[in-house]
Amino acid sequence: MMIDSDSATEKSSVIKMLPAKDHLEDGEYARGCWKSDDGKLSCGYSSFRGKRASMEDFFDIKMHEVDGQAVSLFGVFDGHGGAYAAEYLKEHLFENLVKHPQFITDTKLAISETYQKTDSNFLDSERNTLRDDGSTASTAVLVGNHLYVANVGDSRAVISKAGKAIALSDDHKPNRSDERKRIEDAGGVVMWAGTWRVGGVLAMSRAFGNRLLKQFVVAEPEIQELEIIDDLEFLVLASDGLWDVVPNEDAVSVAREEEDPEAAARRLTETAFARGSADNITCIVVRFCHDATSADPPPSPVE
Repeated sequence: MMIDSDSATEKSSVIKMLPAKDHLEDGEYARGCWKSDDGKLSCGYSSFRGKRASMEDFFDIKMHEVDGQAVSLFGVFDGHGGAYAAEYLKEHLFENLVKHPQFITDTKLAISETYQKTDSNFLDSERNTLRDDGSTASTAVLVGNHLYVANVGDSRAVISKAGKAIALSDDHKPNRSDERKRIEDAGGVVMWAGTWRVGGVLAMSRAFGNRLLKQFVVAEPEIQELEIIDDLEFLVLASDGLWDVVPNEDAVSVAREEEDPEAAARRLTETAFARGSADNITCIVVRFCHDATSADPPPSPVE
């Protein structure tokens, strides 16, 4: 892990995590942690290839100062049909977002437009290939004391409020009634093929990429906004390798047992693997330290 600068913003630090790629051996984790200078925010991550032959999960954590506002960005990107779309999001999504002219003044609009523009850019970059992979995106953007959680696909964000698990995203599954209607209104079909799938192919109804299904499988995010108040303890962002086998309430219960967010993230990935997850598993835990009055030295990264 290293921190470097990004000339696209006034001040910027980028937490460059060990990339989650297919060189990870079974049982090997990419993991690490970070703490804000004022001690009010800390995060940890854990990414594990699991039982899959290759790694298609990516993640990104960035810290910026934009127009005098402290900004923290966290994202989990779960690729399908290949890793290209997920890696593209890691490299470009947050970079594009902080450059949006209305990022501070209308953050929700900036997120929505950036998601869809980044999807278009990715499809353009792939137009001369035979690939047709895609990716989810579950992201959290903290601007001052306001948290914006945006989701495309079936990765998920869950927050702990005084120990209670509250989902901040709703998985984009083809059999969700509003998603089925949107797809069918666009001329598509939702079919059962082991699970509900768009056109009998894709088991999620929104994603980046997936050119052949793009008319039906959109990258428009659903966004929730909330203010970080004292009873909000921590946020969990994770790929469906976790959520397939760990319910929201269990995830919060497991994470609450660990004060250190890196330890919490690792416990969650270990729990998912022990419960039989057959997928890649990637998790970010963001802890809100409301009582922090001074900053401790940032912990040494673990990779």
